[in-house]
Order: sequence, then structure tokens, then C-alpha cells
Amino acid sequence: MTNDWNEDPWDVIDEVPAHDLATQGQTRGPSRSLVLIVVSVFLALVLIAGGGSLWYLRQVNPVGDPATAVNFTVAANDTLNNVSSRLEKEKIITSARVFRWYVGRKGGITFYPGYFLLKPHDHMGNIMAVLNTPPEQTFTNVTFPEGFTLEQMASRLAEKVPRLDAVNFLQQSVSGVATSAFAPTGSTNLEGLLFPDTYQISGDDSATRVLQRMAALMERVGRQEGISKSEAQLGYSSYEVLTVASMIEREAKVDADRPKIARVIYNRLKRKMLLQIDATLRYKQDAALSIGELQKIDFPYNTYLYKGLPPTPIAQPGRASIRAALNPSPNPSAGDPICVGLKANEKCEYLYYVIADKEGGHVFAATFAQHEANIAKAKLAGVM
Repeated sequence: MTNDWNEDPWDVIDEVPAHDLATQGQTRGPSRSLVLIVVSVFLALVLIAGGGSLWYLRQVNPVGDPATAVNFTVAANDTLNNVSSRLEKEKIITSARVFRWYVGRKGGITFYPGYFLLKPHDHMGNIMAVLNTPPEQTFTNVTFPEGFTLEQMASRLAEKVPRLDAVNFLQQSVSGVATSAFAPTGSTNLEGLLFPDTYQISGDDSATRVLQRMAALMERVGRQEGISKSEAQLGYSSYEVLTVASMIEREAKVDADRPKIARVIYNRLKRKMLLQIDATLRYKQDAALSIGELQKIDFPYNTYLYKGLPPTPIAQPGRASIRAALNPSPNPSAGDPICVGLKANEKCEYLYYVIADKEGGHVFAATFAQHEANIAKAKLAGVM
């Protein structure tokens, strides 16, 4: 084997020049610092994009529950620009620009002039849906319980439909702009002439329209119950019967008591006795006053001072009370316990009643002595 191999410098690694190794290291790829910069920029862009998406979602669908609905008015010449600006200004939405973009993505919106109930911080899709519905097709259900006065009805309506101001409703309820066939000649007061029920109040309803609809329903219910025959059958006009019904409404808690309370009222009217109906004392008076204090107040509704019916109904009666006023119970028969012990010439009639149990039921009497005994029992039972 001949030893004629000639070594080259590169065959001995230990003898490779240092500058060659440095050059080789630099050509393997980007430096660590460059990689870190690229990654950092990428992550920043991701975070910015994610933050932007989250911000957008929070504008469209805010965190938490929507607030209580408020009234929002759309005028005949309104555009998306000024509506969105007002929505932001009134704090119903947080960004007019996002709302306009959202509406554009969802196919646009047609604005109808009228009143709309919108919930601040609701999903923009819900706000858009409400605004995209004609006012006459938008409804708010408002329930007026039996026994509500005009003032209570006005407050309830304003609470549920804020644009229908309570003061304005009350003013219109006595102004004559809405009428009732049951009102006596010359009277414009609708107290007791509006039927208590649940009404659908549309976005374009006015106080006058609401009042007229309530009065019309009372007329309908009254006719169904036969109120047109009240004069012939009872000797009282439709208005007087509704006044009696309003007192029954405020006094009775148990349906079975209503016809008997009606009979007490008619009997006392016939005998020209004071009605002494506690509920009349409270009409338009301070609720904090006791019955004893109210009895001392000289005003037309004090049936402890003034004989006959009060000047107007004291509340809106429901169907059951109207029916009772038109169909009072017969007086007790001779064999009834409350008729025992009466003098031979004394009529046995329902003339008194007092609360008897915690459910609000009443016990009735024909004499004042019986009535006093019933009061004593009620006090002993802790119900008065």
C-alpha cells in the first residue's frame, strides 16, 4: 500500500479556520431575536383582532339583562342616521356606528312614525325588530284590576306605557273627550264607567283612545248584564247602579257576599238611612288615616254624614259586582236566625254587615243589636 495520499486542510476539523465556522452558523436560519419579533407581532395582531371582535359583540349584545323599557319616538322623516344617533344619545345603545353597520348586514330597516318601547342595552336584533314593526302592530298588555280608581288606572298605565302620562290621562278622563252612554246628562267624569280588564295598548294609541275603549267595554258588559232594565226593575238609573256596584267592589272580598251587600245598600237607601260605607270614606283621601279620622272629614263622599249615594262611583266595578248590583239577594226569610226575636211589625231585612273572618267574608244582621254582637265577635276573633 503506497502512502501517496495528500491531506487537504478540510480533512482535519481541528484545523478549520474559525471564521469559516462563524460563517456556517449564520447561514442555518433566522436569528432567535428575529423569530421572537415575528411571533410577538403575530400574537399582537391576533389579540387586537380578538379584542375588536369581543368589543363588537359587546356592542351588539351587551353583558347583563336589558334595562326597563323606555319610550322612543320615531318621526315621519327619520333616517337610520338620526335614529341611531338618538338611540346612542338616549343610552339605548352604546354605538350608533355599530348599529348602522348591524342594520346594514341584516337587510336594512323601515321606520314607521310612532311610539316604541325599547329596552336599553338589549340585543340590537331585538331593538331592530321592534323599530321594524308598525306601531299599530306593537302592543303592551296592561291589566287594570277591579276596584281601581281613575288615579290608580292612570298610574298603572303610565308605569307600563311611559309615554301615556298619568296627569294627562286623568285630565282627559274628566274632560269629555271620551264619553260613556251611562254618564248622566252634563257629566264628563268617567270614574266608575271604565271596565277593569287587561288591554292591549298599541304603539300608536293615545290616552283618549284607551279611555274610549274602556268605556265602550263597560257599556258592552253592562248591556250583557241587563243594566238597561235597572230603572224598571230597581228604580235606579244605570249610573246609580254602577255607583252601587263600585261600593260593592271595594267592600266585598268574597263573591257570595256581593248580592247581600247590594241588598243592604238598597234597603238603607229605601229607609233613608245613612249608608255608612267605609270604602266611600277612603275615596281620594289619605290612606294613612283611620276610619275614625275619616268619619270626621266633611266631604261629599262621607256616607256617615250624607244620606244617599255618593256623587260618583268610587272605583271601576267588575262584572261580578255589576251583576250583584243588578241582582241583589232577597231579604232573609221568616225562618232565618237573624229574623228571630223581631217585633211583629218589624220587617226582617239585611241592614248591617261586618267582616267575620280572615278571608274577608262578612256576617249580616237585621238589627243594630245583632250588628253590635257581630262586631264583638269579629274583634274577639282578631279580624277587626
